[in-house]
Amino acid sequence: MILMWACFALLTLVALGFVMLPFLKKERVQTITHNANAELISIYEQRLVDLQTDLDNQRIDTVNHAESIIELKRRLLNELSPEKSLNSKGNNRIFALTGGAFVLALTGVFYSLTGSQQQISAWHDAMDNLADYGERAVMQKGEPLSQNELQAFALALRTKLSRSGDDEVAWMLLGRVAMSLNEFDMAQQSFDKALRMNPDNMQVLISYSQVLLLEGSEANMTRAAGMLSKVLKVEPTNLDAISLLALIAYERKDWPQAKAAFEVLLASMEKNDSRYSMISERIADIEKQMRAEGSVMPVTTTGAIAVTVDIAKELIDKQPKDGILFIFAKAASGSPMPLAAVKLAKYSFPITVELSDSSAMVAGLNLSSAENIIISARISIDDSVMPSSGELEGHSESLKRESVSDYQLQIDTLIP
Repeated sequence: MILMWACFALLTLVALGFVMLPFLKKERVQTITHNANAELISIYEQRLVDLQTDLDNQRIDTVNHAESIIELKRRLLNELSPEKSLNSKGNNRIFALTGGAFVLALTGVFYSLTGSQQQISAWHDAMDNLADYGERAVMQKGEPLSQNELQAFALALRTKLSRSGDDEVAWMLLGRVAMSLNEFDMAQQSFDKALRMNPDNMQVLISYSQVLLLEGSEANMTRAAGMLSKVLKVEPTNLDAISLLALIAYERKDWPQAKAAFEVLLASMEKNDSRYSMISERIADIEKQMRAEGSVMPVTTTGAIAVTVDIAKELIDKQPKDGILFIFAKAASGSPMPLAAVKLAKYSFPITVELSDSSAMVAGLNLSSAENIIISARISIDDSVMPSSGELEGHSESLKRESVSDYQLQIDTLIP
C-alpha cells in the first residue's frame, strides 16, 4: 500500500516537472545600461556628419559615401539591444504554477473517474470486518453473509494468507467461501493447500468432496468417494460423509448402494426432521427404479466369507409373507452402514451366501476396511435394510475378519 502511494507521488512529481520546468528555466539575457541604445544612435549620427564633411571636402566620392552610410546602418542594427521586460521572470512563475495546478486537477479528475479508490476502500472495509465475517460464516452468528460480503470475505482471506503465509484454517475457509461464490477452481486450489498442510482434516475432505460432486465428472466422483471413505474410516457415524456417498451412488444409478446409504441417514433422524420426508421420497424413488430394473444385491465369490443362514424352528411359522432376506456384515464399532450385503427375494433355509469386498455398499467402505465385524441376517417385511416391528433377525458376536472364512448364523429373534 505504501509502495503504491509512493509510486503515485513520484509519477505526479515527474508530470509536474515536465510542465513547470520549461517556464522556470532562466534565459540568457545580455545586461545593458539604460541609455546604451541612445549612445549607439548618437555615435551613428556623429559618423554620418563626419562622412558628409569628408564628402564636402572631396576626401571621398559619392559612391564611397553611400556605401559607408549603408555599412554604418548595418553596424547600428547589429549593435542595438532589444528591450526586455523587467517582470518576464515573474510571468514565467505564474505560467508554471498555472500549468502545475492544471496537471494536478486533471490527475484528480482522471483518477476519480477511472481509478480504484472504491476498490481500495472496499478492501480496507473487508480487512476491518474479517473477524465479523468469520463469526457469521463459521459460527452462524447473526445474519448469513450476502453475495457482496462473501466476495469481501474472500478478498480479506487472500490478503491474510499473502501477509501471514500458509494457514490451514484460512485456506479451508477460503475454499468454502469460493464454493458459495461458485468459484470451483479457487475452491479446489484452496482445499489442496489445506490438505497439503493436513491430509487428515476431515472437514476439508468433506467440503472438497462436495466441490468434486458439483463438477460432476466420473473421475471426480470416484475421487470424492475415496475421500469420503477415508472420513468414514475415522468417523464411521459422520452423517455428512454418508449423505454424500448416498448422492454419489444415486448419480451413478447404483440403486442398492444409494438405498442402503439413504436408509442409514433416515434411521439417524427423527420423524419431525424437515429432511425426513425428502429422504423417504428419495428412497421410494430408488425402490421404484430397482423394481423397474429388477436390481438385486450382487453375490460374488472373490475373497468371500461364506455365511450359512438358518432359522430357529419356533420362528418358521412367524416368517412374514413375501419377506425379503438381507444378509450383511458391518463394522463391530462405528458406522451402521453395511460393509457388504446380499439381498434375496426368493430363498429357503438353510441357505449359503458369500460376502466380500465386491458386495460392498459404498466404494472404499468394504470388509477389508474393518478389523472386527458382525454378521447379521434379517427377514424384512418392507424391502428395507432398517429393522421394523414384526421382522426376524439374527446376529453373530464380534468376529475378527481375517480369521473368518465361513460362518453359521441362525435367525432367532422376533423384533417387537
